[in-house]
Amino acid sequence: MTTPASTTTAVADARIPASHPFAAHLRRATAAEADAPHRLWSPADGPLPTLYVSHGGGPMPFEATEWLNPLHDWARALPKPRAILVVSAHWESAPLSLSATQPAELVYDFGGFDALYHTFRYDTPDASDLARQVTGLMSDTTQVHQHTRRGLDHGSWVPLKIMYPAADIPVLQLSLPTEDPDALLALGRRLRPLREQGVLVVGSGHMTHGLPFLTREMFLENQVPGWSADFDAWVADGLARGDVAELARFRTAAPGMPYAHPTVEHFTPLFVTLGAATDPTAPVVTTLDGYSLGLSRRSFQAA
Repeated sequence: MTTPASTTTAVADARIPASHPFAAHLRRATAAEADAPHRLWSPADGPLPTLYVSHGGGPMPFEATEWLNPLHDWARALPKPRAILVVSAHWESAPLSLSATQPAELVYDFGGFDALYHTFRYDTPDASDLARQVTGLMSDTTQVHQHTRRGLDHGSWVPLKIMYPAADIPVLQLSLPTEDPDALLALGRRLRPLREQGVLVVGSGHMTHGLPFLTREMFLENQVPGWSADFDAWVADGLARGDVAELARFRTAAPGMPYAHPTVEHFTPLFVTLGAATDPTAPVVTTLDGYSLGLSRRSFQAA
């Protein structure tokens, strides 16, 4: 008999030391579900919002309540999705590609952390139906490569394991095929109908990501450098005004560049998020802000 995917995740979760912050998070999530089961999305709810999530550094969010609680509370505030599609900064690939519909392994694409995190599991149900939906939304000239083995990378499974720890929702990852904001907005528009079917569309990156410029003070004191604060404030203003065209000019228009994004893959998923929104120019709802290691972790949802 095949073991349900969520069961393998639960077995791995049971091995996490009870004193670990994520073990406490799992106990909190279990209690919340017992008290008020998470209601599954229905068509009466209308389209789900589309999200941009700053996913933190490697597995670090598993260790901090300032990540754990807001991410899980955010998920609980929304109807439970029927499926989740994630575009992560950590999979840049063209032509457009989909992760395996039921992979055997996660992608543990981080180093220098406790080996415990390489034992974490997030074995979600088969996502073949979602893969067919996504492929069907692409143009006749768009090739979509379906991987048979590639699992979710940490830009996907780390935040989702916090938000939906039961691992009972089908999840697929879609590659980030370009750095061009206009092309990514168009990709998001293609994905927009998924939201009407109860699919949560997520862009996963980090609002500022100047890793080469981290300092001792940023590591030890969460000191926020000017380039991080200025870039974050500029984005927040652009989102509030719905100025998508200005946001798309971030390479030349945003203060703090190129320090905030020496490479741009942690910012550009934002354009998939906005493209998939019903109105990309409408003000967004910020769900997580502040700084970690001096880097902005601003996250939001768009209707």
